[in-house]
Amino acid sequence: MAANDREYRKRIRAWTMYDWANSAFITTVAAAVLPVYYSQVAASTLPSPAVATAYWSAGLSISLLIVAVIAPVLGTVSDVMRGKKMFLSIFAGIGVVATGLLVLVKSGNWLLASFLFIFGRIGFAGANVFYDALLPHVASIEDQDKVSSRGYAMGYLGGGLLLALNVVMIQLLPGTWGPRLSFLSVALWWALFSVPLLKKIPEPHTLTARLDKGQNVLSISFKRIAETFRDIRQYKELFKLLLAALIYLDGIGTIIGVAAIYGAELGFGTLELILALLLVQFVGIPFSLIFGRLPGRDTRHRHIVMAFIIFNIVLLPVIGIGGKRLLPGTISGAPLPAYTTTQRAVGEGAYPVTADAFSYRGSWTDHTVAAETIRTEKDRIYRTSEEQGARLDFSFNGQRLTITYGEGPEHGIWNVVIDGLPLEDEDGKSVAINAYSANQRYENTVTVQAPTAGEHMLSLLNQGEKDPRSAGNTISVAEVKVLPPLRQSNLGLVIVIILALEVLCLLLALLLGKLLFSRLAEKMNTKRSLLLALLVYSVIAVWGFFLDSVVEFWCLAWLVACVQGGSQALTRSLFSTLIPAPKSGEFFGLFGIMEKVATIFGPLLFAAAAALFGSSRPAVLSLIVFFIVGIVLLMRVDVERGRYIARAEETELKSRLE
Repeated sequence: MAANDREYRKRIRAWTMYDWANSAFITTVAAAVLPVYYSQVAASTLPSPAVATAYWSAGLSISLLIVAVIAPVLGTVSDVMRGKKMFLSIFAGIGVVATGLLVLVKSGNWLLASFLFIFGRIGFAGANVFYDALLPHVASIEDQDKVSSRGYAMGYLGGGLLLALNVVMIQLLPGTWGPRLSFLSVALWWALFSVPLLKKIPEPHTLTARLDKGQNVLSISFKRIAETFRDIRQYKELFKLLLAALIYLDGIGTIIGVAAIYGAELGFGTLELILALLLVQFVGIPFSLIFGRLPGRDTRHRHIVMAFIIFNIVLLPVIGIGGKRLLPGTISGAPLPAYTTTQRAVGEGAYPVTADAFSYRGSWTDHTVAAETIRTEKDRIYRTSEEQGARLDFSFNGQRLTITYGEGPEHGIWNVVIDGLPLEDEDGKSVAINAYSANQRYENTVTVQAPTAGEHMLSLLNQGEKDPRSAGNTISVAEVKVLPPLRQSNLGLVIVIILALEVLCLLLALLLGKLLFSRLAEKMNTKRSLLLALLVYSVIAVWGFFLDSVVEFWCLAWLVACVQGGSQALTRSLFSTLIPAPKSGEFFGLFGIMEKVATIFGPLLFAAAAALFGSSRPAVLSLIVFFIVGIVLLMRVDVERGRYIARAEETELKSRLE
């Protein structure tokens, strides 16, 4: 018995290690590094960044569509022919090879990058269908919540560690070697840590009857899929859960996808956003494990676990909102007073460059001595000088500017000058805008920053040098935008405040948990734990609408980390208990389709709300619809009846072979 227990634990560890292995693809390749590398390097020869984004989105859609089509068929085939591990290794191999080959992508290789990303995403998503389908064969029903949650925790840890290493590589290695070697590291990581699953977990036995003469695996697979849809009433509770998960996972996925860009829109710094991403990764580890233990009736001190979660849910918003109101803006990251227009310079706002904008304040002034011509093309102003190049000046009150400009073969390299002195970057090198491109590109943007806030004169100088990259006498600028004051915050103090809050939550849980939460803890099961997580996401959507400080953003990120891994893990484990194990591949293939569909409607609603209101704040608030509807539908799922139906189906399948 002891030997069997050891083998059982080894298989569980091997299964969770695959989450550690493949999460590196999502964190480094799909989320953090490749999208930026694709836009700035691989697609640098495309007409505009908008076109690059469109091509990237198209590649993502193609990969998701392919997986959605083939997943249920392959899942059913794996049930019929006993091939879950085989198909997992095939798709993981496709993903590993495609990811590793990204090291070959250089400037202009957007087509190769798109091709490899599509296959990498197919490999990742396809392998996950069979990985999830192994769960009911690896863990008992009683352990599936904890095992699924442990897998998500391992994924957070593995993906976060490699992402942190890759960030260091990108900072230290010259040119494009940092991101390119990061892609290679993901492939090696994914391949290496997939070995325990393939080595330790046996291929599950199939309970499908032997094939009759004239039948083949594909025909049987399609027949079983058709039977499943015909017998949808038999799996009524399972499909209720699928529908609920389709909706609330859409909201969760949208929050994950838009968090960084929403923070950037609010003016949070790049460092703050990257560290917040890593925060969610690492804080999600313990909270995934905590949520996984919440439904378990064999969990010791469930009232303490319950109390700790509840106190976090209540006190994180209190600390975040209170910190914004009580702490100085230089610590909390709340908005500082706006820059105003003075007699000599313009304040915050967007200032289009037009042919008749020649007032001395807040406009461009020509300093060339030769004859100058002004022409309009695609609403851009081109100012050219045949002798001394071109110079454009702009007086402003502030610190940061966003310049919208065009590139072209005659645009060259523009030197950036602030108050008559060349602007220098952090390394002491002169800042320049490389506007040279063999093809015309429009709506490029660059942000420059003066050393201090106040009144300044920005100058762009195109000297018309003989270097082919900088030759030219054209400066093409559409608009200059004076940005709000930089948010200032003390991240160290914010982290200390949050950690102190966690200590307080733990102490309160130890002191008051048994008194206040014993009854509630006894009533918690997988379904109710999921409902609790969705209530928290509803709070997150409302809080996100009002959020306007770094301390709030970090408290909100911590709150997301409290429920993100747990909600996804418990959805997977609850689903696995409502399906007959011999059909796990078929049903997890269907679950894979629902997960892919769940990536569509949330972003569409978010984009529509942002376009309608001109701000992402109402778009964040609109996501509460997914959680409210998900809660209503999940409450209608009769879990016990669904499990009874699944076990009865297993018994019937076994009897067919006897």
